[in-house]
Amino acid sequence: MSAVQLPAEYLPPTPVEELSIRSADGIRLHVEVHGQPGAPTVVLSHGWTCSTAFWAPVIHELADRYRVVAYDQRGHGRSEIPPSKARYSTRALAEDLAAVLKRVVPDGERAVLAGHSMGGMTIMAAGGRPEIAERTAANVLISTGPADLVAELTVLPPGVRAPGLRRFLHRQLLRSRMPLGPVSGVSRAALKYATMGPSSPAGQVEATARIVHACPTAVRFHWAGVLERLDVRAGLGRITAPTAVVVGTEDRLTPPVHAHRMVAELADPQGLLLLPGVGHMAPLERPAEVAAEIHRMAVAHLASTPAVAAPAPAPAVERTTVA
Repeated sequence: MSAVQLPAEYLPPTPVEELSIRSADGIRLHVEVHGQPGAPTVVLSHGWTCSTAFWAPVIHELADRYRVVAYDQRGHGRSEIPPSKARYSTRALAEDLAAVLKRVVPDGERAVLAGHSMGGMTIMAAGGRPEIAERTAANVLISTGPADLVAELTVLPPGVRAPGLRRFLHRQLLRSRMPLGPVSGVSRAALKYATMGPSSPAGQVEATARIVHACPTAVRFHWAGVLERLDVRAGLGRITAPTAVVVGTEDRLTPPVHAHRMVAELADPQGLLLLPGVGHMAPLERPAEVAAEIHRMAVAHLASTPAVAAPAPAPAVERTTVA
């Protein structure tokens, strides 16, 4: 049993509705609906080794103004674990997103999509799919990248300089089959170093550890294989909806170099938000800023958003929050 108590904002809220949705290949996806029925819809897609619980602090920020939909990626949380390696792919991620959107966004309506890490890769993998484009008003890509993930990892210390050795060791870390076991002081410290900013408080680290440790080892391993080979640049280039990008300056898993590349490739970039001192888990580390960026995109690009003065479209340049 963990000795660290979670702050209230990291406790998952009770959904107003729970859905079970079948993807194109029959995999069952667990979906939660939070917030205000009839309000504009925001759809949240989490990353590798996470679950809907990852979005808890962001949902708390948005639920008073939006209908917030969060779903467990296949194999994660309460979604079905794929029965074979072949069911783990970027195509499957895109088809899962399409199935969720078809069910939760009625014909003729659109939503703002926000994806963290593998969730952002899901949105990029789905780029160009008409059934997704017609239900998307805007995107927010958070702490993510389209390709070359192993080559750009900065988890190892700078002292390991040889590029080939760095790639080999990073690949071994990514694809480890080692069970994580119970949350411990050692695992908290390791996760904080690899995935969070150095000033992240104990409650944030605890929330991250509980979520990541809950992911089954086999699921973690199979998705790691997909991430190792990931290349969704073609889909990124086919995204037509206005899209904002968010990244922490201390992100070791998808460093800011990816964010700059994405902004350069997007058809309609809506700004790059840099979060000083923040690691890979931006929605847990800085939920207010992430929620504000989702709200900014909703106000600007969802016609039915509650009456709030719509800001001018953000220029395709970096914007930095106050540290």
